[in-house]
Amino acid sequence: MAVEPHTGGILDKEFPYVAKSDVEGRLVCILDARSETRHMELIIQPSRVVPKHEIHELVMTDDPVAAPRRVFEPRTIDRVAFVCFFLVTRGGLLLVGDTVEIDGSVVGQVAGFDLTHAPNHMNILVYTTGERRTGLDLGLALDQRITFSGPNASM
Repeated sequence: MAVEPHTGGILDKEFPYVAKSDVEGRLVCILDARSETRHMELIIQPSRVVPKHEIHELVMTDDPVAAPRRVFEPRTIDRVAFVCFFLVTRGGLLLVGDTVEIDGSVVGQVAGFDLTHAPNHMNILVYTTGERRTGLDLGLALDQRITFSGPNASM
């Protein structure tokens, strides 16, 4: 029987990720909606691979339950703002805790991943300590660059 390494106690570290490359993309759709009852289910895995040419959705929350952490457990997030869809131009590994920048401005940290719409796309939840904002609120534009950087990114 397969055991999930992040919950099965089979790894000698909670977070084995030492260094990784940045993941990059370009915005292909700007969103402007909010929900107080979205019920996004964050999976327990702290990482997801995103190959070049895939499209995924970015969703922002200020819900403290979504704050990035290294104790992996499923979490349900209700308070969200929909930000954008982006095309992956440089694939790689996304990690909970990665810093998310759009056009050079930090918008938050990856809180987790919701697979409601998979295999069509993945919802990447971003936690902010500020106000949760939609893509329109952020003044985003098509083709802006999005970057996900983590521990020792680009080493």
